Amino acid sequence: MSINKCCILSIGRIPPAAPAFLYIDGQQMSLVSSCCDLGVLVSQDLKPTAHIKQMVASAHRRAHAILRSFWSGDIETLIRAFNVYVLSLLEYNSTVWSPQGKQDIECIERVLHRYPKRLPGLKSYSYKGRLKNRLNLTTLEMQRVHIDLVWCYKIVFELVDVNFDDFFTLAPLSQTRGHKHKLYKQRCSMNVGTSFFANRVADAWNYLGDNITDFNSLPAFKFKRTIKLIDFTMFLKCD
Repeated sequence: MSINKCCILSIGRIPPAAPAFLYIDGQQMSLVSSCCDLGVLVSQDLKPTAHIKQMVASAHRRAHAILRSFWSGDIETLIRAFNVYVLSLLEYNSTVWSPQGKQDIECIERVLHRYPKRLPGLKSYSYKGRLKNRLNLTTLEMQRVHIDLVWCYKIVFELVDVNFDDFFTLAPLSQTRGHKHKLYKQRCSMNVGTSFFANRVADAWNYLGDNITDFNSLPAFKFKRTIKLIDFTMFLKCD
């Protein structure tokens, strides 16, 4: 274990009455306001803003490097490079940090807004026109909804080593409409709770019953294709 990588992060609005210093092998650990864990920057207030700013800055640098490194007018090749080197960064662990604030959502969206605009022949199109008509892409916010649904699917049907009861509770059986795997959405008094994965995915997951009659029999790869055909714009924060 590297002692230099260890630190103390106090979670919450109210700081502790007295700093609790901890020592490892005689070396004092530092008090920090944020720290990086598995590639995600965690702040004291548990808001994703700091992580998003850091991630978006890196994504813009990568996008700019692609356009300067590839002397190609082939849009398909340039989009493929974007998906591999930039989009993968913007989607990494999004189930953990997916934002609910409009400012954070728009900050991420600007990466996809700027890159295709600089591709040959696409500058005159509107943002959504470029994505839908020329590139066959969706907004980054919509892609995060799809990622949440896929992870929810894997947890519900035990395709990953995650305990269902740690995240979800099935809706009461008295709710006959929709599918039998509908989730109960808990009420939260704080924004952090409403932004948590288990709460924000519940509405979109329960909505699947009106579009997929027997989705629990679908394998994971077909489920991914199916949800791309469903309109989830009602669950987006930004239009």
